[in-house]
Amino acid sequence: MFHPWTHTAGAYGFVLRGWLTPPAGRPVIHFLHGNGFCGRVYEPLLRWLAADFDLWLSDVQGHGDSDPGKAFLGWNRNAALALEAFAAHRAAFGEVPCHAVGHSFGGVLTALMLARPAQPFQRAVLLDPVLFPPGMLAAATLLETLGLGRHTPLARAARRRRTHWPDRAAAFAALRGRGTYRGWRDEALQAFVEHALREGPEGGVELKCHPGREARIFGSAPRRLWSSLARIDTPTLIVHGRRTMPFVAPAAARAARLNPRIAVRTVEGGHCFMQEDPETSARLIRAFLRDAT
Repeated sequence: MFHPWTHTAGAYGFVLRGWLTPPAGRPVIHFLHGNGFCGRVYEPLLRWLAADFDLWLSDVQGHGDSDPGKAFLGWNRNAALALEAFAAHRAAFGEVPCHAVGHSFGGVLTALMLARPAQPFQRAVLLDPVLFPPGMLAAATLLETLGLGRHTPLARAARRRRTHWPDRAAAFAALRGRGTYRGWRDEALQAFVEHALREGPEGGVELKCHPGREARIFGSAPRRLWSSLARIDTPTLIVHGRRTMPFVAPAAARAARLNPRIAVRTVEGGHCFMQEDPETSARLIRAFLRDAT
């Protein structure tokens, strides 16, 4: 179903990687994953979307099979690099509509992409994007500037994450029903175990995204987020779970008040609701994107 792609971030000396479905002349979705994940973690959702769309999965610096680089380049620059990689390969899909979908961290990167001049997307869906409210964003930016970002709750939790298991079956058993993965369909957790883990150099399996990189992202913040949201001219749907993190729903509502091109919808589930109910999530995404095709 998926074929690999690569793109060299020439100015930074590392390679971004990801996956695409063979172009079939259908509208194409650019998909960005959450922090600590990678594109193919969402395969149960993506299989439903693949019936109607071609797919481009972009793995951010240090996630999936993309190189980590020397240091995390920040939210805004990673958004620009994702757009650059897609632009380099877009011609393969032909003159078809392009849409954007992103989850969590990837939802914010998608929003930053939508605010850039001459971006190619006709519609977008942001799945539980971590839109930090202005006060929270200012605090995160200050902590990052002072070198204290590692002390935020999400960053501390990421650093405590277990990194290694004897095999994939042991990882599945250890993660099932716990923490971030609570409520996930077995097929979704299996996709995580299959694609977000790799063989360890001394045996067993380990996380592809090192907890240090995940914590670095959680200890940083996007620049000019709210001015970027105000500039979006693409019809955009924010979908958040009813049981998500407490700041997400108020921030989504604020974004919709700020920009009439943004709509908000609440669904059952938590921050990873699309991993809890991939089929319903795919139907919602499909219905919104089809309005433009």
